[in-house]
Amino acid sequence: QGQLVESGGGPVQAGGSLRLSCTASGDTYSNYWMAWFRQAPGKEREGVAAIYTQDDRTYYADSVKGRFTISQDNAETTLFLEMNSLKPEDTAMYYCASANTDWSAVFWAHPTIYKYWGQGTQVSVSS
Repeated sequence: QGQLVESGGGPVQAGGSLRLSCTASGDTYSNYWMAWFRQAPGKEREGVAAIYTQDDRTYYADSVKGRFTISQDNAETTLFLEMNSLKPEDTAMYYCASANTDWSAVFWAHPTIYKYWGQGTQVSVSS
C-alpha cells in the first residue's frame, strides 16, 4: 500500500535548474528502490535516476550524469531530483516510482520492477 505524489515541475529555460520532490504516504518509503523516470511524447519511459535505500547508492542515466542528483531527506519522507544545466531534450513528464523487491542494481532503470508510481510532474525546457 502507498501513494507517491510529485511536485516541482514547470517551465524553465535551457541552462536553468529545477528541483523535483516526491512525497510518500503509506509504506512506500520502506521499499528497496526509489527512482525517477521520465517520458516524452512518442517515446518510451526511461529511467533517469534511482537510489537503493539500504545503502543510499545512486544510479543515473548517462544523459544526466553530472547534471542531476537524486537524494532523500533524513526522515525518508521525500525523494528529490535536483536538475541543473537543463537541456531541451530533458523535456518530459517526470514520474516518481518505488519498488518493494530487492532487485539487482542491473534492473534499476526497468519500469517493470516498480510497484508504486506517482501521477507525474511536467518539466518543459525551452531553448
